[in-house]
Amino acid sequence: MSLVIVGSIALDSITTPNGSITDALGGSAIYASLAARHFCEPHLVGVVGNDFPISSLQMLKKRGINIDGLEIKTGKTFRWKGEYQQWNYALTQETQLNVFADFDPQLPSSCIAGDFLLLGNIHPALQLSVLNQIGTHKLSSCDTMNYWIDRTYIQLLEVIKRVDIVFINEEEIRTLTTLQNVYSAGQKVLELGPRIVVIKRGEYGSVVMGRNFLFFAPGYPVKEIIDPTGAGDSFAGGFMGYLTKVGKFDEQTIKEATIYGTVMASYNVSSFSTQVLESVEKYEIDKRKKELHEWVEF
Repeated sequence: MSLVIVGSIALDSITTPNGSITDALGGSAIYASLAARHFCEPHLVGVVGNDFPISSLQMLKKRGINIDGLEIKTGKTFRWKGEYQQWNYALTQETQLNVFADFDPQLPSSCIAGDFLLLGNIHPALQLSVLNQIGTHKLSSCDTMNYWIDRTYIQLLEVIKRVDIVFINEEEIRTLTTLQNVYSAGQKVLELGPRIVVIKRGEYGSVVMGRNFLFFAPGYPVKEIIDPTGAGDSFAGGFMGYLTKVGKFDEQTIKEATIYGTVMASYNVSSFSTQVLESVEKYEIDKRKKELHEWVEF
């Protein structure tokens, strides 16, 4: 089975308390695809400029990521510059949309026939466009952020109504619903139509809510965080990658997917950009998953 991942592709310049990096590979589609590749063949859909490094394209192909849906346009690749003075908040210093400003995702036939779909935190109008293009599929999901909640609220609600899974963090779900209690907020999102809402809580883990389902997952204890950029995207990629591999949507599968998402996020924050995500092996992922299982059993 295949997983279609639609999102941003960027060259990021990032500063954290542990250093800095310039023009590093980033974007929601990249992080999610590199996390999902251990479970299925991700089909990446996005746009880059003709300045995008050929080495990055080669790396994606080498790691089993299908880039038939990657458009290369004349111009510069989307760039973002930010600084973390505290781990849960990035201060944006500069954003250059470049070719991403006119991104109009057109799915190739291989993606239209995809079984599973992950919509990264791009403009809800683009998410709706993809939902209108994709054929009969088994499961769809979306991620979002406060920028879209504040500016495109109505369109975002339309997306949420049409997907099966919503990935969202604590601050975002409070903003979206105007409710401070995350459980009440989660219930309000479920009433819009999705089957599952996954509330990301950073280092404290996540809460997964369904209509008759509740699951708490701890965060994996990373001793030294290097760069949290893309952690939520890596979580969603690992989560959806595992669901794609198994092809089921029962409670046990959702729990396992949550743990795998947690593990992928823990590797993501252990290096700048995608360095660890590019190199981590499946046996290492399974080792951390086993550790998490042992820590939460009682």
